[in-house]
Amino acid sequence: MTRDPRYDILFEPVQIGPVTARNRFYQVPHCTGIGWTQPETLARLRGIKAEGGWAVVATEETEIHPTGDCEPFHEGRLWDDRDVPAMALMADAVHEHGALAAIEIMHHGASAANWGTRLAPLAPSHRPIIYYSPVQARAMDKQDIRDLRGWHREAAVRSKKAGFDIVYVYATHDLSIAQHFLSRRKNDRIDEYGGSLENRVRLLRELIEDTKDAVGDKCAVALRFCGDELIGDDGLTYDGEARDVVEMLAELPDLWDVNISTWPNDSQTSRFAKEGFQEEYTSFVKKLTTKPVVGVGRFTSPDTMVSQIRRGLMDFIGAARPSIADPFLPKKIEEGRIDDIRECIGCNMCVSSDYTSTNLRCTQNPTMGEEWRRGWHPEIIPPKRSEGTVLVVGAGPAGLEAALAAARRGFDVHLAEAGSELGGRVIRESRLPGLSEWARVRDWRVGQLERMANVSIYRDSALEAEHILEFGARHVAIATGSTWRRDGVGRDSGFAIPGFDGPSVYTPDDVMTGRDPEAGPVIIWDDDHYYMGGVLAELCRYAGHEVVLVTPAAMVSAWTVNTLEALPIAKRLARMGIEVVPYTSVVGFDGAQVRLRSGLTGEETSRSAGALVTVTARLPLDDLHEQLRDRWEGAGIASIARIGDCWAPSTIQQAVYSGHKWARGLDEEPELLIPRELPFIESGRVQQR
Repeated sequence: MTRDPRYDILFEPVQIGPVTARNRFYQVPHCTGIGWTQPETLARLRGIKAEGGWAVVATEETEIHPTGDCEPFHEGRLWDDRDVPAMALMADAVHEHGALAAIEIMHHGASAANWGTRLAPLAPSHRPIIYYSPVQARAMDKQDIRDLRGWHREAAVRSKKAGFDIVYVYATHDLSIAQHFLSRRKNDRIDEYGGSLENRVRLLRELIEDTKDAVGDKCAVALRFCGDELIGDDGLTYDGEARDVVEMLAELPDLWDVNISTWPNDSQTSRFAKEGFQEEYTSFVKKLTTKPVVGVGRFTSPDTMVSQIRRGLMDFIGAARPSIADPFLPKKIEEGRIDDIRECIGCNMCVSSDYTSTNLRCTQNPTMGEEWRRGWHPEIIPPKRSEGTVLVVGAGPAGLEAALAAARRGFDVHLAEAGSELGGRVIRESRLPGLSEWARVRDWRVGQLERMANVSIYRDSALEAEHILEFGARHVAIATGSTWRRDGVGRDSGFAIPGFDGPSVYTPDDVMTGRDPEAGPVIIWDDDHYYMGGVLAELCRYAGHEVVLVTPAAMVSAWTVNTLEALPIAKRLARMGIEVVPYTSVVGFDGAQVRLRSGLTGEETSRSAGALVTVTARLPLDDLHEQLRDRWEGAGIASIARIGDCWAPSTIQQAVYSGHKWARGLDEEPELLIPRELPFIESGRVQQR
């Protein structure tokens, strides 16, 4: 296949100061949950993106000094020369595939509590740190500012020594001390670094000039900048002070990398923002500078990318999440394989890795974060080592991924689905408010499977144990999913709740399959704490019901703090007139009154309800596996396993990972499936055990 000439513009080289990018695909800095803790893992992760065709591959934010320590979050570190070898691993991995390596050095200022180093945070003025914490940053004096400039310059020199081609100055996301100096609400200084915008810009200008002076002979200097903070005149705005800053500094950096602040605004989920959503706030930058501009917007469509370039909005297609979902996105466009692109679904499971300090993960790409420790490649999978067919029972996210990965290994695969549609829970959930892009999990896998000659798909095929025993498959995966509990058992209550067996009680499965509450008020009992309670509340409100969401947590959809959605969800429900009752348990339902118990006082009250939707926990649908438990070995079956929600109900991301891992493990020796031992890390330096 050859590249569509419409996309030729995306593969033009672009000069950035003293270096040249081979095309217009730019992986902007993004966090991984890995940072300084696993240098080999991080190097392999970024190197695969370079292999996939990204012309520039950047680090995550990289700390320059112990006074900017953001533990427990795992970001990059370049505190002193001992950190250079670990960072060089990544630069070398990126260079191996002909890409430019970029590093985002920065000081967190008042966005980090320094829990690890126990040093006082620094800020332009006396302020609490921005995350909820009983820690306050101290106002910097002139010597502190001189020290900061020195630390930043030294980190730039170390970056050059490590082999990086582009060195960042960071002033966005409300995470950087340079942006804090720009902010009127955070900088009330009365010296030359405060007051007027020209004074507040002074530190940022000095950091750019210092960096260019230190490494500009060989490295390009990029400025990552906030086009708008989305808080009106209290912050930087695209038609106000942000524009003024760009006019002041227009030609100083070698490249502008622009987005919106804060991170929850920049990385909005598909539930709240669609492709290209930042254009309104960042398109002005290209009009004010002759230097190349990088922009982002969760771009997955090549046509949208071309439009951004041709309309003069940017020079580079910046991406974080799309580069995670498909590290080979550029190469697939270049080779004319558009249908092979795994499009980001905008669920922000990748973001949750940073918030939980765990290896990067992705719903669409199960190999993400496992490139080094498991040796997984997103496009290359080891061929089978034995003969025999594979039977996958159930075509939900786990079953689809298991069938696809096994087929790519060369097995003859048979996929049996009890219903007429493939996709399982993805079908139902993608029809809920705001979740339509989640259907990409199904669409990409079905599209791949339907083109493969070694795959047979059977719809409307509800297999029983006897069918499986007679089928003759060597390997069997049971991927029959799970069902939402109706009895109220969950995190809050380990016992069935009285009255939950009545006709006015609904589960998410009921609502998603068309059994809707007939009358309100509708009480949503959300003991799940992810997205389901909130979207069902929306759905019932759209149906015209009065809706009340009750949760034992302190806030609605509490776990979505990790996906940057908690506040947008709360705002949407409030605007829709949905009442949220936190710190409260449902302890009974008589069909007309829901009995509630306060988690704060223990007091019990009642509320009228025409229907109760219980969102608590799920049970695996593993009856088929149980029926086969003692019978399969005598039927010529070499292995049988439960995967996905049938094994342990979890997220769609985990279901996809489970199916992929199962297929990778077929006919492999057990020792080959154990992740390689991670190096022992101490203070950011690689130590061998």
